[in-house]
Amino acid sequence: MTEIYIYWISTTLLSLLYLSSALLYVTKRDFVRQAQADLGYHATHLVPFMIVVKILGPIAILSRVSVPLSDLAYAGIFYHLLLSGMAHLGVRSPKGALPAAIGLALLAASFASQNAARETPSPYAAAMAEHPITLTKRN
Repeated sequence: MTEIYIYWISTTLLSLLYLSSALLYVTKRDFVRQAQADLGYHATHLVPFMIVVKILGPIAILSRVSVPLSDLAYAGIFYHLLLSGMAHLGVRSPKGALPAAIGLALLAASFASQNAARETPSPYAAAMAEHPITLTKRN
């Protein structure tokens, strides 16, 4: 039962993070373009594309119309958060990388607990559950 709560809380918070970010992209386009330029991205077509991605990713995970599509959304969000965090760290802005770090933690919790909460299991989440990540000291 705890895993079900972990799934829904982490998935809801992750979705809110992405949807609020999409809203920021829509309402403050100039600010977002400048922030991306500060990170070294000068592609003007990137903002509309990211708005679509930041809306469709959570929808694919929450609706789960297709397990492979949901898993693809998890992968896309993982790479986006990883690259976003690295971009902020690359320009020496660790405070800017904080949302990405929080998002990665929420993503890991959501992905790892999805099979407990969803009717159709993901084969990839099952593999993750079988091989948990542990921190051990090796000699």
